[in-house]
Amino acid sequence: MSSPQAYLFDLDGTLIDSLADIAGSVNRMLEARGHPRREEELFRQMVGDGMEKLVERALPEQARDAETIRAGVAEYRANYEQHWQERTRPYEGIVELLGALKARGFKLGVISNKAHRFTVPMTEHFFGTETFDIILGARPEVPHKPAPDAAHEVAAIWGLPTSEIAYVGDSGIDMDFAKASGMRAIGVRWGFRGEKELQEHGAEVLISHPCELAA
Repeated sequence: MSSPQAYLFDLDGTLIDSLADIAGSVNRMLEARGHPRREEELFRQMVGDGMEKLVERALPEQARDAETIRAGVAEYRANYEQHWQERTRPYEGIVELLGALKARGFKLGVISNKAHRFTVPMTEHFFGTETFDIILGARPEVPHKPAPDAAHEVAAIWGLPTSEIAYVGDSGIDMDFAKASGMRAIGVRWGFRGEKELQEHGAEVLISHPCELAA
């Protein structure tokens, strides 16, 4: 695959390992409501579609009515604002990868289904304010991934066709997003989901360590 002109990245499971803090914040909400905690590993399959879906999947089936989900989201959001920095860290080699791509003049960005109010400060906290040219989280007015809207938005800002942009992510949602928008789909094996899901959703390239992308 020839080199694209720009790289867009998923956040959770791709740039940062945030599973423990997400799980902890959801479990605080569940405990406060008298529900059993969920094992941390289960959250690998719960994340990726935004806060509402995360909370819905974590709640017991009998408690998934609209009002309980709305209240649960508010409680999870309040918990996460307090705890997202406790155990979350960039994956090994990510900082070096981003530095190498930036030094070579590539445009860099983040598109995440994490709420925009978390995506921007978290990305800037871990990677500084100069690394990414654009950072977009989930916004009410824009359909979530895998809908292609956010990719087309960034492509228009950058003045590039989506075919010249690579999207790097760890889930089937990310690969579907890349394909739906005409971007090139790069899957990472170190994330939340795994190689099988990435292959099934059309990853063009799979990498096991960030240094492979830098090369």
